[in-house]
Amino acid sequence: MKRINLIGSVLAAIFIITLQYPLPAVAGGNSTDDKDISKIRVNAEQGNPNAQADLGYAYYQGIGVTRDVSKAITWWKKASAGGNVEAKFMLAFNHQEEMTSKDVTKAIKWFRKAADKGEPKAQNLLGIAYATGLGVTKDYTEAVKWYRKAAEQGNPQAQGLLGSMYYFGNGVSKDYAEAVKWYRKAADQGLAEAQAMLGGAYHDGRGVNKDDVQSVEFLRKAADQGFAAAQYCLGTSYDNGYGVPKDYTESAKWYRKAADQGLARAQLQLSIAYHNGDGVPKDNILSYMWLDLAAAQGEQDAIQKRSLIAKSMTSDQIAEAQRLSREWK
Repeated sequence: MKRINLIGSVLAAIFIITLQYPLPAVAGGNSTDDKDISKIRVNAEQGNPNAQADLGYAYYQGIGVTRDVSKAITWWKKASAGGNVEAKFMLAFNHQEEMTSKDVTKAIKWFRKAADKGEPKAQNLLGIAYATGLGVTKDYTEAVKWYRKAAEQGNPQAQGLLGSMYYFGNGVSKDYAEAVKWYRKAADQGLAEAQAMLGGAYHDGRGVNKDDVQSVEFLRKAADQGFAAAQYCLGTSYDNGYGVPKDYTESAKWYRKAADQGLARAQLQLSIAYHNGDGVPKDNILSYMWLDLAAAQGEQDAIQKRSLIAKSMTSDQIAEAQRLSREWK
């Protein structure tokens, strides 16, 4: 089965995903240390909604704790139940809960009041509201204004999002060099999405000179933090020899990490590796299983390839692959 080079489209998707689903930063950015987190955790476990919301932010961005989105959602739900409007906003933004119009109005009012006082987290959240139209009329120009205010105070998430606005030309003129400038600031603070974006910029030669060695360096930083899109792109780098010697074992390893997180394109590439025996033992059952999982997410290439591979399998083999797909995770 022919391998598919999707790195360009996936790197573009990184920018889109991060713009649409930004990871909110804890107030103060990455300055939160283990001692701060311990205090926040104690208060959160004692039922303080504000601390529960802050602990959710910490888990979502991996500040002072290992990044864990499911734990972030859990703490935000606790905070939301206690009436914390920031938690309600982020749950709604991440499609976890619906907000009442009263809650939306309350959240935006709070964000604006705090943002006007110079609070970077509130400025960033207000920017998110304007970029998405959540609680306000969608307005990219206003989003840029608030992202910039937070970014200039060092908020890494706002820096990354401001970079995305320049990359796509939303609310500002498209400017890859300016996008890279802000991505680098966020990446230097450890924001995985920004590191991946820089990897994409170096691969594509947008805003910087094309340099696949640098691309791999930034992709690896993001991949090591568990960012699935970066793991996929790092796998593609090894698959094609972009910035590193071609190595199918390494490519399969990184595809697997991203596939295990549910990234459809990684599941597709891992299925191809199993079909061809590239970096993993040749196994059509596992190949079909990963195709089945990718196809379930609407990956068109997976749907087509699943039909093709089925022609070389017995009905028992297909049934076993479908069972593995159903029982996956």
